[in-house]
Amino acid sequence: MSRRTVAVVDYGMGNLFSVSQAVRHVAQATGFEVVVTARPEEVRAAERVVLPGQGAMPDCMRELRESGLQESVLEAAAAKPLFGVCVGMQMVLDRSHEGPTDGLGLIPGEVLRFDLESQLQPDGSRYKVPQMGWNQVWQAQPHSLWDGVADGSYFYFVHSYYARPSDARHSVGEADYGPRFTAAVARDNIFATQFHPEKSADQGLALYRNFLHWMP
Repeated sequence: MSRRTVAVVDYGMGNLFSVSQAVRHVAQATGFEVVVTARPEEVRAAERVVLPGQGAMPDCMRELRESGLQESVLEAAAAKPLFGVCVGMQMVLDRSHEGPTDGLGLIPGEVLRFDLESQLQPDGSRYKVPQMGWNQVWQAQPHSLWDGVADGSYFYFVHSYYARPSDARHSVGEADYGPRFTAAVARDNIFATQFHPEKSADQGLALYRNFLHWMP
């Protein structure tokens, strides 16, 4: 395939329309074609891959496996830039306590549920789980995908579980909700965010734009 494609993996569990529209928006005039695909061969042929996810991690992992796409995603993660979004971020780790269920094992670590019942927010109100809304993300490690994104920018979250990488060097973005937690992970050619870039205005689009130009 001679065309340059970005494959948004369609295994039935992602926010496909919003993600694909955001990537298409930043792909204008770059030479990239964005394809939403459930075909393993298109994932294999793509130059870059986006792995979205929403809902429960056990359901996402089951659907990815049963769709026949898991192997092609693993092959992509070994050789080309891959961007995981929301539950797609959780899936790149070893294991989630939700279920519990095994992830793809691309970045060592686990996924935990927020335990905030006894804690109060600074204004005296109780923390709500899931966290829903805008929150600041602090760039814990330098990374090419942060280029042009101010440290402490706000991104949009919807989640009850969060990632805890085994190696702190893989935590490249952090946010505070009760304790500080990992909001973005990266290793080699993999970058993934707990928040939704496609719902995060200009700073989210900047991440997708940087992803298209990233040469890990």
